[in-house]
Amino acid sequence: MTQKKNEEKDILILAIESSCDETAAAVVKNGREVLSNIISSQIALHTLYGGVVPELASRKHIEKINQVIQEALDQAGVTLDDIDAIGVTYGPGLVGALLVGVAEAKAISYARNIPLVGVHHIEGHISANYIENKELKPPFACLVVSGGHTHLVVVKDYGEYEIVGRTRDDAAGEAFDKVARAIGLGYPGGPKIDKISKEGNPEAIAFPRAKIADSQYDFSFSGLKSAVLNYLNGCRMKGEEIVAADVAASFQKAVTDVLVEHAMHAVREFGFTKLAIAGGVASNSALRESMRAACQANGVEFYYPSPILCTDNAAMIGAAAYYEYQKGVRSDLSLNAVPNLKLGER
Repeated sequence: MTQKKNEEKDILILAIESSCDETAAAVVKNGREVLSNIISSQIALHTLYGGVVPELASRKHIEKINQVIQEALDQAGVTLDDIDAIGVTYGPGLVGALLVGVAEAKAISYARNIPLVGVHHIEGHISANYIENKELKPPFACLVVSGGHTHLVVVKDYGEYEIVGRTRDDAAGEAFDKVARAIGLGYPGGPKIDKISKEGNPEAIAFPRAKIADSQYDFSFSGLKSAVLNYLNGCRMKGEEIVAADVAASFQKAVTDVLVEHAMHAVREFGFTKLAIAGGVASNSALRESMRAACQANGVEFYYPSPILCTDNAAMIGAAAYYEYQKGVRSDLSLNAVPNLKLGER
């Protein structure tokens, strides 16, 4: 009877995320049910500088982290006595920002004798799909597109990944930010380009789609970014009008076309019937629509998180931590921030 009760016990994860410019905490039950998801954004602060300033981000995390965690516990209606494990992002990301979350998680783990589970940030993004798609289970393919990463990943099992494609230079989100700045939209670039592109013609300008000769799944966006900058400079030198909406829409379509093409190629080659997208750029409306249409045409089930779960948040870290915890993964108090942590490493 006792054993049966233990098997049925709900597992509550307190999750902490501080890899960049969001201070976040969440309480997640059994890996898929979010009891709270608190995010303190620093966008207004970093907009003043046109991008994230690492030192300022770290200081703001220190200011906010205790209150964010307390708010997550309060909203979930639980205390630390109810928590089974603490999941925390320990890489990749900004080292100073990561250290704030890791130090906080280790302190709580030590003080309250609660198991600690270090989580890879990209694994968190992938796991965001489990929260709203209760039926989704590995294996499947996942396209991770964010400000720092563009990965095409085979999800073999919970916590087991193979990266089959990655960017050789700029990440997709990084290219969005740089192009947005160049056409005067400001920071953050992704949402601003998505919005203005709805008013533009995506066929107005023929921007290049890069192909990598020695890897059919890898990406490259630096050439596209340079092409946009050259186009803008050319227009200014000739005194020609720049239609920002057309530039944004044409650039966005060039990025989207490549992402969709590579993802569909991988799905066909590996024989998958399920594809998920994850990361900040996964909230882009053009990417969602293009990927949905491609999946429908190829008989592939398409999964994606809500926009709030695409950006950095702690609920996704809680989902990933749950599956690592169930597999017996534990981190000790030597856990440290690893800014360049590779997916699958521990």
